Amino acid sequence: QVQLVESGGGLVQAGGSLRLSCAASGRTYNTYVMGWFRQAPGKAREFLAAINWNGGSTDYADSVKGRFTISRDNAKNTVYLQLNSLKPEDTAVYYCAARSRWGGLRDEYAYWGQGTQVTVSS
Repeated sequence: QVQLVESGGGLVQAGGSLRLSCAASGRTYNTYVMGWFRQAPGKAREFLAAINWNGGSTDYADSVKGRFTISRDNAKNTVYLQLNSLKPEDTAVYYCAARSRWGGLRDEYAYWGQGTQVTVSS
């Protein structure tokens, strides 16, 4: 079992940056694949990025590649998502998620956080 708590969201102007954090608890956290997703009002949940257990492999959606960076610090049981060059269309609730294996469908995750709101003003 893994519990996930996101933080770091807020209001930012277009072109600005934010760093989201996801604190995880659970004895096997360090073995899990971690992912970030977002959901805007009226839209489907969207995969953003994933990172394997040791940070050696990452995967990004084309829509955020080059602007968002996923990383993790297993000593702190935390995964991060650095958001740069933010646009109003990045406004959404951002979620982190965990699963036990790398590969497979991008949205198949077993554990989810409650989300953190990111609002980008124009």
